Amino acid sequence: MLLAVSHMMEAHKIPADEELWRLMLAGDEDAFTTLYRRRQGGIYRFALQMSGSTAIAEDVTQEVFMALVRDSQKFDPTRGTLAAYLYGIARHHVLRCLHKDRAHVPLGEEHAAADAPPGVQLAAPGDILGDLARTELIERIRQVVLALPAHYREVVVLCELHEMSYVEAAAVLGCAVGTVRSRLHRARGMLVDKLRAARAMDSSSSPSSSRSPRGVDSQRCFA
Repeated sequence: MLLAVSHMMEAHKIPADEELWRLMLAGDEDAFTTLYRRRQGGIYRFALQMSGSTAIAEDVTQEVFMALVRDSQKFDPTRGTLAAYLYGIARHHVLRCLHKDRAHVPLGEEHAAADAPPGVQLAAPGDILGDLARTELIERIRQVVLALPAHYREVVVLCELHEMSYVEAAAVLGCAVGTVRSRLHRARGMLVDKLRAARAMDSSSSPSSSRSPRGVDSQRCFA
């Protein structure tokens, strides 16, 4: 009981993003550092999953936090969370980069585990063949996501890969919750169709590849 109370007290000591932002406005550099460490990883992964380019992801992440320092007073807590505000800035920069350069840089295999959609579990270290099969599936899913039109891709990345609620995603995108819901429904259907088509091509070229990797159902990855 005492341990649980102690954990609750420690949780209350962790400042929320908005409190860190207020401290930033007052000139607290440590508050910015804490915010950066807390949100940098998510912003980078979002940009990477949207663009397929590590260079774009690095540039966008830098731009987001430069904008936070430069225009920190533009954030309005009454209109949403600071996280949504940062993702919104990242989205703006990603779309601008993609408009300027539509050639996506393929992601390396080192990103496979970090970008795995919920529901896709990597194999145990000893299951080498299973691990390879899952890595191939994750890579295929990532490439299919990158092939989606941007307005469908962003809802998949936010809601499926970053597990945001419809409300949170709508705040990032600046649209209605119903729009997020309808786009995600359409995007899921497109993803399943593309994955089925890819599986059919595999099965026609190799009988042994017609089976899904053990423990993975590609049709359920975006259910």
